[in-house]
Amino acid sequence: MSASTTPSSRPAVTEREAREVAEAAREQHWRKPSFAKELFLGRFRLDLIHPHPLPDEELAQRGEEFLAKLRDFVETKVDGGLIEREARIPDEVIDGLKELGAFGMKIDTKYGGLGLGQVYYNKALSLAGSASPAIGVLLSAHQSIGVPQPLKLFGTQEQRERFLPRCARTDISAFLLTEPDVGSDPARLATTAIPDGDDYVLDGVKLWTTNGVVADLLVVMARVPKSEGHRGGITAFVVETNSPGVTVENRNAFMGLRGIENGVTRFHQVRVPAANRVGEEGQGLKIALTTLNTGRLSLPASCVAAGKWCLKIAREWSAAREQWGKPVAHHEAVGSKISFIAATTFALEAVTDLASQMADEDRNDIRIEGALAKLYASEMAWTMADELVQIRGGRGFETADSLRARGERGVPAEQLLRDLRINRIFEGSTEIMHLLIAREAVDAHLSVAGDLIDPEKSLGDKARAGANAGVFYAKWLPKLVAGPGQLPASYGEFKHGLDLSGHLRYVERTARKLARSTFYAMSRWQGRMESKQGFLGRIVDIGAELFAMSASCVRAELLRSQGDHGREAYQLADVFCRQARIRVEELFTRLWTNTDDLDRKVVKGVLSGTYEWLEQGIVDPSGDGPWIADATPGPSQRENVHRPIR
Repeated sequence: MSASTTPSSRPAVTEREAREVAEAAREQHWRKPSFAKELFLGRFRLDLIHPHPLPDEELAQRGEEFLAKLRDFVETKVDGGLIEREARIPDEVIDGLKELGAFGMKIDTKYGGLGLGQVYYNKALSLAGSASPAIGVLLSAHQSIGVPQPLKLFGTQEQRERFLPRCARTDISAFLLTEPDVGSDPARLATTAIPDGDDYVLDGVKLWTTNGVVADLLVVMARVPKSEGHRGGITAFVVETNSPGVTVENRNAFMGLRGIENGVTRFHQVRVPAANRVGEEGQGLKIALTTLNTGRLSLPASCVAAGKWCLKIAREWSAAREQWGKPVAHHEAVGSKISFIAATTFALEAVTDLASQMADEDRNDIRIEGALAKLYASEMAWTMADELVQIRGGRGFETADSLRARGERGVPAEQLLRDLRINRIFEGSTEIMHLLIAREAVDAHLSVAGDLIDPEKSLGDKARAGANAGVFYAKWLPKLVAGPGQLPASYGEFKHGLDLSGHLRYVERTARKLARSTFYAMSRWQGRMESKQGFLGRIVDIGAELFAMSASCVRAELLRSQGDHGREAYQLADVFCRQARIRVEELFTRLWTNTDDLDRKVVKGVLSGTYEWLEQGIVDPSGDGPWIADATPGPSQRENVHRPIR
């Protein structure tokens, strides 16, 4: 096909077709055990996470040595306030990070990287992100989802040898999937890659390209048309940013993370060698999803750092600030917030370290654990930051520069709130994460009963599915009636002064209850289950709380066995589990007692204009312009703002 062929317009995709594209990109089989998958099925496999896995000694030593160097660098060379004011990371800071090896943390030593595991990579991101969240994002976008990770998992040896040494020391990479009119629905992807001899020719526009403004290498997802000799489908490519036809048209600005280099990138007749294709044609989404299984763990790392800082500021401020004759920390209304921050920070670190160590060991399938960690950490960190702003009162709303200007400590609490907000959207919004995790959580049910609830299947298919489902549920349902959670002596190894065994018994009982609730819902709604997003979201949130409770207890026991603040860890795990149990019980109530049906009616009314009178009495400051920018393929009409850092 000629390179001059006009790219096809955006595909018209039905709801079913969109689901089929997403389903085809999923890992279809479970080749390794999964703690979280078992949890959603009502099976509390504590043996998969306890005793808590630990990093290899050599890996730990290498990690600690790098953390010491990184700490010295961020303490002496990074001015977070300057990055916030100028909305840019200074080039000399980026050069210093390159020299330090921070861009090659996850890259194997044979390619010039540091060869750190996920655990120490996350600790490094937490440390760097605490100095400036923009630096944490720069390093994470480069390594977690940029060129290094897809090549590590799917690249050829020749591709690794070509690109990984560059990524380890000199080149910055970015990942380009989102388009102006395509977010979490990749079936509508419009960027095309037309085969032409030994090349592909790219045309399209990509939005929110984190690192894209300064990147040297891009991972680009594009649609290859099906043709003779080409299976087609969404495909991944490594693209040199300095290639003719690549234009960075805009550097985007946001409410938070002001220093990130996020932009809009246009491809016009960009020639990419077939040797730069990652994996096979049509594997692009699978590559993206698999990369994100561990890539998502970088976000919980930043949330852990945020929680630690929230706790430090809350402790110091609440002890110094007096109200009505005593420090505000001694007032219950404030004290409960501090307790929540302390307990939740402990839990987030437990979840992140456990999931990261499981990723390093590679004994378990962590696709659900990684997604739960991202979902839970992003939501809880935002709440902690909001509580810190409340504890600080008016000073929490005031900028750090303003505080300093009038002689007080420049505490950037309001900046933290702005910076953290995107984590509930990055790499899968909370709503999308609910659906993604729910799909994996009910995988066993759909495997045996999928044809039974599929309206397009024949009666014969339904009959066979019914027989298979009958066999599965005859074995599975009786196991949800009783278990170790009903035996007072269960999990006795978690009783040392404080008793955490009761919390683990609660997790075991509640996991069975959660599985029964899922079964009842599938029996009730069958094929309509997928549309019950409110219900599915609550199911996932319950699972997230149970996972966090399990991780907290296991971490507390690890610290106790190591003689490392074990008593205090048990206290924090205990209060976290008690707080989590209250949230779980509320979620169970809301499974069946909610306003979901009424909400749908109100939404129909809003969209039809029934309540338009309610909008009267205001002016809209947003002005004119399209809701979604035009992304018609073609040559760029704008200045190239690409800014490589050399």
